[in-house]
Amino acid sequence: MRTTIAFLLLACALLAQSSDPRGAAEAGDDLARGFASPPASALPHTWWHWMNGNVSREGITADLEAMRRAGIGGAQIFNVLEGIPAGKAPFMSPQWLDLIEHAAAEAKRLGLELCLHNCAGWSSSGGPWIDPAHAMQIVVTSETRAHGSSRFSAVLPQPETRLGYYQDIAVLAFPTPADDAWRLPEWRAKAGFESDYGIRPSPEQAPTGAHISRAALVDLTARLEEGGHLDWEVPPGEWTILRVGHTPTGKENHPSPDAGRGLECDKLSRAALDVHWQGGIAPILQKLGPLAKSTVDNLLIDSYEVGCNNWTPRFREDFLRLRGYDPIPFLPALGGRVLDSTETTERFLWDFRRTIADLFAENYFGYFGELCRKHGLRVSIEPYDGPFECLAVAAHADIVMGEFWIGGGEPSSCKLASCVAQAHGQQVVGAESFTAGPHEGRWQNHPGSLKALGDLIWCSGVNRFIFHRYAHQPWLDVRPGMTMGQWGTHFERTNTWWEPSRAWTAYLARAQFLLQQGSRVADACFFGGEGAPSGAVHRPDLSARGYDYGAIGID
Repeated sequence: MRTTIAFLLLACALLAQSSDPRGAAEAGDDLARGFASPPASALPHTWWHWMNGNVSREGITADLEAMRRAGIGGAQIFNVLEGIPAGKAPFMSPQWLDLIEHAAAEAKRLGLELCLHNCAGWSSSGGPWIDPAHAMQIVVTSETRAHGSSRFSAVLPQPETRLGYYQDIAVLAFPTPADDAWRLPEWRAKAGFESDYGIRPSPEQAPTGAHISRAALVDLTARLEEGGHLDWEVPPGEWTILRVGHTPTGKENHPSPDAGRGLECDKLSRAALDVHWQGGIAPILQKLGPLAKSTVDNLLIDSYEVGCNNWTPRFREDFLRLRGYDPIPFLPALGGRVLDSTETTERFLWDFRRTIADLFAENYFGYFGELCRKHGLRVSIEPYDGPFECLAVAAHADIVMGEFWIGGGEPSSCKLASCVAQAHGQQVVGAESFTAGPHEGRWQNHPGSLKALGDLIWCSGVNRFIFHRYAHQPWLDVRPGMTMGQWGTHFERTNTWWEPSRAWTAYLARAQFLLQQGSRVADACFFGGEGAPSGAVHRPDLSARGYDYGAIGID
């Protein structure tokens, strides 16, 4: 297709080589050939949702042949529920594994790439193989009053316990402050119980009567007996005994079919991710054999939607390694209390959140990437909306992705993805594309209504569309066929405009080929900051003055 944007890009690329006529001619020939016949790397991909076990061999073959015919280069397989009745191939069952193998063999025959989401559902990493000890953990506490001088001998109340699993972290005692009700503003977010971007230390000073002196703090952890019994000679005055532990958050992967649903793994723990890999990924790779490296060459972590994770069994050791001091004497601050001063407390909580963000990057996203590459796979990541530093976790992706919705929603994630790709020399910037909510989907969309939005998103740096979505069609004779419930643009072979869509996908491939060439250029580089969690880059409005920007994280 002779489109203005494609030929402008081609002309600019040729002009950029004009100082070397011979090199310009060769580069021009390569660009012209790639534009006329785009390589596989330039083709758009699609999400491919297998709906609650309703999967068939003939449907897989028909879907993949239709994708090939329409100019789609690959598919990312999800297994989701969304109110669809159960089919005959439950997730991870022998028959489901056979179908995955069949899909990979057919994709290889057709020259298509396949990617698998790393678990059932679309968020985030979990399943029935995760036990409470390896699930996402959160800090819980109980408080007991003691009066001195006297002997305290009693069972301390066990803090909130979920799923029958609880582990102690520490027992600390301190003189009860005169103003015991005062708490730091936004303390729950500052202590990692909520995920708020842009958290700042409070300018409000705590009242003098709300302070706890660290010098007066008594560590009673070694005195705690089995069953929670504590025996202690209480010094003079009124004391608060704080029992601190951790328990699972209870979050599960969603929206997963029953067969694949279970606890989310601890995102701060490599040991927990190992459990997830062995239970939810290794059986698939074993079934696929060499197809896992050649055709199913990518695993995906979709956007993060499973809440906070502010403790892990090795948190104390990791905090000491990363921050250089022991967090245990500061644990009362996780309940909003002030230790020594507001400044000291805010600094600890800043370090606490920074450590959580670092462990997300190291032990979840980073380690997942290590495991993928160890098995000859690449990793795709949608790195946003979680209690971490988005720029830092995105750096671990081979293909970093954003997303955009019809009618608006998450376009800033596409700029985030392109900034990371620019900083790390990645040529492909993906995006979950044309996602639709209940009112924007419903078979209302077509290439003519979608093209302008797609063109705009390209301007943010995206150069590979991954359609949201293609629902697997297990039947050969049913129209309009399977859906993904209320979500997504209907991009399936059962759509009335499927065959004519080849003209649009050819346009996408040609433009994406050109957009994947050369080096990205920005006028300004912004540092995303050291505070955590952090998401979008805060910056002056450069675009109104005709300038573009890039962004970098702490890495």
